[in-house]
Amino acid sequence: MSPDVPQIFDRHAVRLHRDRAACNVAAVRPIVEEAATRLLDRLDDVTRPFTTALDIGGRGVVAPLLRARGIETLATDLSPRMALLDTGPAVVMDGEWLPFAPHSFDLVVACLSLHWVNDLPGLLAQVRRVLAPDGLFLACMPILPTLGGLRTALMEAEMAQRGGVSPRISPFPGLRDCAALLQRAGFALPVADADVIELSYATPMGLLADLRHAGETNALCQRARGLTSPALLAEALDRLPRDGDGCVPQSLHMAVMTGWAPAPTQPLPLRPGQFSVSMEEALRGPP
Repeated sequence: MSPDVPQIFDRHAVRLHRDRAACNVAAVRPIVEEAATRLLDRLDDVTRPFTTALDIGGRGVVAPLLRARGIETLATDLSPRMALLDTGPAVVMDGEWLPFAPHSFDLVVACLSLHWVNDLPGLLAQVRRVLAPDGLFLACMPILPTLGGLRTALMEAEMAQRGGVSPRISPFPGLRDCAALLQRAGFALPVADADVIELSYATPMGLLADLRHAGETNALCQRARGLTSPALLAEALDRLPRDGDGCVPQSLHMAVMTGWAPAPTQPLPLRPGQFSVSMEEALRGPP
């Protein structure tokens, strides 16, 4: 990694959190499966066949779904314990560096595994490198305003009790940021659109438990290293928005990203002046 890349996330802490979560990740499997199913549904719209796939951080969920489609899949994870959840071939690796030869795969999938990466533009450039020409990159990652209510509640509670705040929730990109990242990495036909998984928790502690079971607890480099006081946590959870039944609604907003490794056989946009119908005429329509 370039020394100029800001170190926002503590990758060692991310690995430890995922190691700890491996024995309880089954508790959040329905959420991961829902995200993975929605993501892989995009393959149904593609006529190109895929034979070899790389699964980045799929928590033992994504790779089996790809193999069920007849695609030979290598699973990878930063956490050795999380990698062991996969029943097929798996490699332990840091997701910020892909140790594979160019053109090794014709499909790369990353389901809810990119938001702890410091050098995301660099990783996407590596993904494009390991993809064969006309290979597909398919990913989903949390975007704003995911965990917005929890972020606000923690900030307000900490400000009220301590007169200041410390970083507690990972900063998420916006949808436009994700589209720009694909373009910057040199993918052809880049697309980023939004999807939402609606969740509801009977108690605030249920939300915190799911974050822990998914390995999604605080791994920011500038995080406070001491334990959160029970009084601060209680006040923050009391500030969380609730619905009419007293439950805590939580929306997982995702950017679904698709991009193709450039190939000479891909369709290209027309240059200015090549169109046979003007935009004005197309919008006006028939009289």
